[in-house]
Amino acid sequence: MINPGGRLAGAVCALCARRPMSEVPDMGHPAPGLVAAMSGTALDPKTAPAFPIAAQAAMQDTQLRKNVRHATEVIRTKRARVVGEMPDWQELREAGKQIRQHTMEHLDFYLEQFEANCTKAGGVVHWAADADEARRIVIGLVKASGSDEVIKIKSMTTEEIQLNAGLKAAGIHAYETDLAELIIQLGQDRPSHIVVPALHKNRQQIREIFRREMNLPELGERPQDLADAARRFLREKFLRVKTGVSGANFLIAETGGVCIVESEGNGRMCLTLPETLITVAGIDKVLPRFEDLEVMLQLLPRSATGERMNPYNSIWNGVHAGDGPKTFHVVLMDNARTSVLADEEGRQTLNCIRCAACLNACPVYRQTGGHAYGSVYAGPIGAILTPQLQQMHHAQSLPYASSLCGACYEVCPVKINIPEVLIHLRSKVVEQKGMFDVEAAAMRAAAVVFRSERRFRAAQRLARAAESPLVGKDGWIGWLPGMLGGWTKVRDLKEIPKESFREWWEKRGRSE
Repeated sequence: MINPGGRLAGAVCALCARRPMSEVPDMGHPAPGLVAAMSGTALDPKTAPAFPIAAQAAMQDTQLRKNVRHATEVIRTKRARVVGEMPDWQELREAGKQIRQHTMEHLDFYLEQFEANCTKAGGVVHWAADADEARRIVIGLVKASGSDEVIKIKSMTTEEIQLNAGLKAAGIHAYETDLAELIIQLGQDRPSHIVVPALHKNRQQIREIFRREMNLPELGERPQDLADAARRFLREKFLRVKTGVSGANFLIAETGGVCIVESEGNGRMCLTLPETLITVAGIDKVLPRFEDLEVMLQLLPRSATGERMNPYNSIWNGVHAGDGPKTFHVVLMDNARTSVLADEEGRQTLNCIRCAACLNACPVYRQTGGHAYGSVYAGPIGAILTPQLQQMHHAQSLPYASSLCGACYEVCPVKINIPEVLIHLRSKVVEQKGMFDVEAAAMRAAAVVFRSERRFRAAQRLARAAESPLVGKDGWIGWLPGMLGGWTKVRDLKEIPKESFREWWEKRGRSE
């Protein structure tokens, strides 16, 4: 947890207690080149249906699946092209990994350094232990600004804490200014992707939302028509609303600065026009040095959107007379991140820079979309992040929402070994379920069978006899009873061969 005074307790301090706080951590010698986040109503993982149930429903929506497959394929193709231009891409990935690992090992030091430098520049830093405290702080700051409206930059962290719902309950209206987030908000929908929240919507669906919510019955369906409608709708908000809320892609400890990357320019408007700016950031967003951005701003855009660089890269430090907001606040939020940090195997999850490359590469996500994950964080990264942020009390089906094919690891720009963490979390789920879980009992029974050749052969004979009534004329099984029926709902099963390889080998007198 984080204490309001700026000191970290629990996991972070336990990790770093071996060195004095005055000691500046040594960055070592990283690889060459080092010098060189939704609106709508997010599902609560505490009450969301298990992934298999939600995924089964999503699989019935053929339009959603078509939209998701098309969008992810476009992004993957663009990413492959711009990554292929980089002869030192693997060195950049290694540099990004080293930066993030080093930061997590010395997180308390860099957070306090960020607080000191941000305060020196005129910012005000607040510490929030959990989502409730973060919402209370933001609501209090908005009310103190004298405003009952805010304009927002796309932020996964504010979605994580369901800030929009909290603001609404306090009588404060939030306007999403990112085009995709605006589509989600006006359509009263939920994001299905970390970088492209409206990825599951096609052009005709977006047009209908804008026609209805913006009262534009004659709106055309060209991308330019939709963009123009959003621009006119938002421009009035930019010029009128005096309080802005943002997330952060990176916090820079060395300067106390905040970095936002985006593609539309709405972020730049929200950062410069309001009189009060409130940034909500997880404690994992910190980077040690300004020059670390050299690595991150090459990895992030290529991995996220297939761009060589983001069109808008905004970095701001504190307040400046006559330029930008008059008041600047940063809310640093823990929300179980120090618990994740304390887990030696799960800690690498915090290295994530929210590029969503793992979503685009994941065969499971490409079939189900993001809603099935029941969390603001979808895809492979959501499958490991959400259960840990819930301290393994909820979302226990998510670590199984993966084929463990490894595609997510291959595209991760900071080399998070997601399959490794998935297996680690699965072991935790098994431990929590205890001795009476049906699946665990079946695995123990299988282990007993596989330890003995005699028992294994007997099991083969029994399985051949048991499958006989189920095998069709073509030699395939199209239906299985009970819990086994989950397999045959979407695929067929080949019958067990009449003769195993070992039996075939022994008949020819070649047994050892």
